[in-house]
Amino acid sequence: MHARDLGLRLRKAREFRGLSQQAAAQALNIPRTAITQLEAGSRSVSTLELTRLSELYLRSVADLLHEDPTDEDQDVLVTLHRMVPGLEEDPAAHQQVTRCVHLCREGVALVRLLGTEHRSGPPSYDMPLPRSPGEAVAQGEETAEQERRRLGIANAPISDVSELITSQGIWASGVTLPDGMSGLFLRHPSIGLAILVNSSHPKGRKRFSYAHEYAHALLDRNGHVTISSTDNSSEMVEKRANAFAAAFLMPRDGVRASLRALDKGLPSRQDHAIFDAASGGHIEAAQRPPTRSQHIIYKDNALLAHNFGVSYQAAAYRLKSLRYISARECSDLLDRGSVGREYLVALSKFDDVGKRERRQYWDRELRSEIVHLAIEAYRLEEISRGRILELGKNLRIKGDTLLNLAEAARSG
Repeated sequence: MHARDLGLRLRKAREFRGLSQQAAAQALNIPRTAITQLEAGSRSVSTLELTRLSELYLRSVADLLHEDPTDEDQDVLVTLHRMVPGLEEDPAAHQQVTRCVHLCREGVALVRLLGTEHRSGPPSYDMPLPRSPGEAVAQGEETAEQERRRLGIANAPISDVSELITSQGIWASGVTLPDGMSGLFLRHPSIGLAILVNSSHPKGRKRFSYAHEYAHALLDRNGHVTISSTDNSSEMVEKRANAFAAAFLMPRDGVRASLRALDKGLPSRQDHAIFDAASGGHIEAAQRPPTRSQHIIYKDNALLAHNFGVSYQAAAYRLKSLRYISARECSDLLDRGSVGREYLVALSKFDDVGKRERRQYWDRELRSEIVHLAIEAYRLEEISRGRILELGKNLRIKGDTLLNLAEAARSG
């Protein structure tokens, strides 16, 4: 590869990670000017430097070197183990992630057998890497609005985010992940596009993680793996994904409508100027709601969180972002999170967002999609009886249940 092309690839990889030239230089213990020269193609890259840069930028050396980079260069599991800190040391996480990857491979094989193209994935939004938090937020919110329009869901709450993601050709599943990690977005020819989120988190937070990783699927498809964790939360692409998730799950007009339904969110004073038909002039009037009636308190925030299926904290921050509450009011709401929880418990609504999802539902969407494909492939005689039984075992479906369902589809 020409030094200039390699330099350009190194610069893009660094920018995607949200690192300055100085930060990259410090990580490698070399002068900043050396990074400048590497990216300009005016200085050669040693093998050691290239290896350390690939580790810093979370890219394989093959990605950085190949003239026509391809994801086939490295197995997705090998890439995962290299890039996800603590995965190999956590047996439960390792087992579940590996199983999900294998199921995705099974699904891709079935799709190819059936000759369907419905798993091509959603469109990729071409946006430059954000250079500031403000730009990251603006890009995330703009993409969320465009995607809602594309999906035709207007401003209504999304009842099941994982189901929506699956409908867009992306495998989706909850798994055990290392502490501090909320989710992963994977892209590889052997599995297609996949999103895995941390199932140890409450339902509301999981929904946010699904939307966050969906943002990466729409905006950040130039790598094998995108990790969302406390370690990289300051990166611009992570800020953009968070802004997308907030706006995607809690659209501006949807929040406004929900607040109006609670008789909240109106200005403290509304001035009216009404045309007077008799005189040709106008009549002025002022309207004021009762004192403190528009003040948003813990119960309003809790109901808003339940309505949109997000955490109490996410709802409070969204209200602040939309300027319905001040920074101090947001802090007060967050301090009363336990009261908001008690309120939802009293209304039998807490389970919908506050509790962890039961284990049998973690990979529901992934399993149901593969079951659908397997039954269809058997019905069309693309796979054998033995293959159906093997798939049933991999999907943890008891006995001959999957075979019986497949036979019923063939005879029906």
